[in-house]
Amino acid sequence: MKLITFRRTPVAAPEAGLLQKDAVFPLAPLGYGDAESFIAAGEPALASARAAIGKQPAVPLSSVQLLSPLLHPPRIFCVGLNYLDHAAESKMAVQAVPTIFMKLPSAITGPDSDIVLPSNSTQPDYEAELAVVVGRSARNVTRDNWRECVFGYTILNDVSARDIQLATTQWTLGKSFPTFCPIGPCVVSADELTDPHTLDVRLTIDGETMQHANTRDLIFDIPAVLGYISAIVPLEPGDIVSTGTPHGVGLGRTPPRWMRPGEEVVIEISGIGRLVNKTVTTRPV
Repeated sequence: MKLITFRRTPVAAPEAGLLQKDAVFPLAPLGYGDAESFIAAGEPALASARAAIGKQPAVPLSSVQLLSPLLHPPRIFCVGLNYLDHAAESKMAVQAVPTIFMKLPSAITGPDSDIVLPSNSTQPDYEAELAVVVGRSARNVTRDNWRECVFGYTILNDVSARDIQLATTQWTLGKSFPTFCPIGPCVVSADELTDPHTLDVRLTIDGETMQHANTRDLIFDIPAVLGYISAIVPLEPGDIVSTGTPHGVGLGRTPPRWMRPGEEVVIEISGIGRLVNKTVTTRPV
């Protein structure tokens, strides 16, 4: 099952839907106005949606605009330095526990939308990441039950203004400029993507590969990250937990390779799809 959020026209309200091949099945007829409410409804919502696919009227994918699959997640948790090579290129030590920081939901944008490079940063960077979408409230998650709280998986680009981020020890603002959190194109349900620790991750800019790794190389795997966070802060349905980026970021290159206006940034993660965004300096009118 692939959960999406879409818009039928540029001025239409966002809707939640399920994507099956090139057909979109809206969830509004089932009583779900957005993806967050569908996720929070749990297994009954999944069961009713599975039964309805093929019976409800579909909309051609080519006729809609995909948005971020989640527009208003409660929180976006991110894991820093979660691949050994990335920690080394960042010249930072690997910590004994996961390094957790936040991105503000106001930074969210969707597939095929622009990443706006701010005028008050000269070091905009890219970070390809696998993100986990939480499906139910959870506290003290363990290796035995972590799958029970996962709804599915998506792609997240943890865009970062390095000069703002690294000016202090607090990273949130440097990670949260508007459009600095592209997500999409869909959330693949956990029953379809049964092993999130064997996924190929690749980021290209204008066709040039900048990052390429596999989630098997995570220092702290998904149960470790969910367990660490939920021992401190209870997880909520719709929370996004982004698992960290591999080596190859602009910060770690010699000389540094920052994003420039007019580039196409593509992240591909096996089993999920492609997240495509272009960089601009100002929003089009």
